[in-house]
Amino acid sequence: MDDKPTSGEILGIPYNFERPSLGRMLSSHWKPGEGMLVEKPFGVGYTLNLANWRSWIVVGIAGALLWQEQKGTGGDEPEEDEPVEVIVDED
Repeated sequence: MDDKPTSGEILGIPYNFERPSLGRMLSSHWKPGEGMLVEKPFGVGYTLNLANWRSWIVVGIAGALLWQEQKGTGGDEPEEDEPVEVIVDED
């Protein structure tokens, strides 16, 4: 029986289904000298390279957006319990 490859690339997207180890998981997120995105240590696609300063900007923006959502600063949206008055002007 042929063994199926556990890592490779399909249509330019990397995949890796080898059994993950703690060392491989940690080292894959810290690769100085490489770009913002690096191959995932397990699964399909890419992940952030935390050794790149651009990744920290992405993490900061995502954290700010999550904080704003949790805070509930919707602004203009009316409460769901309040009735809405609609005035129709018939000319």
